[in-house]
Amino acid sequence: MTPGNNGASTPEDDDPFGYLYADGQANGAQPPSGGYGYPNSVNRVRPVGTRQYGAPQQHQGTQTAAFGQAAPPQQGVYGQPNAHYAAPETFPGGGGGSHTGAQQSGHGGGGRRGPNTKGLLIGAVAVVAAVVIGIAVAMTSSGSDDDKGGEAAGGDPTAGQSQTTEPSASASDGAEEEVELPGVDAKTLRLSPGVTTASDVKGAEADGGVYVTGFNQVGAKVTWTVNGIEKAGKYSVYLGYSVPGKDGTASLTVNGKRSTAPVSLKNWANASEGDYEKGWTKTYSWVELNKGTNTIELSCEQGNQCDALIDRVWLAAGWQK
Repeated sequence: MTPGNNGASTPEDDDPFGYLYADGQANGAQPPSGGYGYPNSVNRVRPVGTRQYGAPQQHQGTQTAAFGQAAPPQQGVYGQPNAHYAAPETFPGGGGGSHTGAQQSGHGGGGRRGPNTKGLLIGAVAVVAAVVIGIAVAMTSSGSDDDKGGEAAGGDPTAGQSQTTEPSASASDGAEEEVELPGVDAKTLRLSPGVTTASDVKGAEADGGVYVTGFNQVGAKVTWTVNGIEKAGKYSVYLGYSVPGKDGTASLTVNGKRSTAPVSLKNWANASEGDYEKGWTKTYSWVELNKGTNTIELSCEQGNQCDALIDRVWLAAGWQK
């Protein structure tokens, strides 16, 4: 035996990993075909320095392992596409995962959306409109209640009502534009028997200081025929008179219809008893006149206190207060 010859093969040849080294490869060492009972343990081993990272593997597909079992497919090299993997963006519907897809399907593919500002604006406008309508209704109701309260307290007087307070120059309730309405002095009135005119008592405002006397007896009348009324409606009949320091009353008839309310001949001048000269004042009654000609009659009836002097009669548009 030649010295140094240990048999058919050297110890290097017995080294199961000798093929991994350069001298082992030079001596023809080959990787084992089995692998000491560990399937695929040797088939995956490569000599040092032979594997190139980023390059495709030499063995693709299924390899036969020990005991006749089929080895699973080798994984792809790091950094290289894998045939069994698909990126999310390659799925139907674009580059989103299941969560992104759910968002897109829920919002029509538009992704997340902000708050519904249009709906909020419409709601705000509706609230403002409701508030404005509520305020308008409240104001209207209040005005209606006030009007009802005024009617309950007094309301519009009936035609023929006479004054209960001292007359003023202001007009209201149906008063129209200032127009020239007719008026007469005492000497132009039509007088009933027993009623006459005089001018002894000072203070009368009629032309020449003339006034009607003898009116203080039942049945006495003074009549005024009014012409030229251009519009039917509400008017106030004014009467200039004097009482001797005490209140009086008379009756009023318009176009043949007597008023249920007496004409008030109150001592507004606060004259002393018997003093006609200091008792000159005026009063009014509310009437309804027709267009054209109307007849206004002042009379002393049963129950009236007619001790008064009359100096003039005139009209005013509307019901004066």
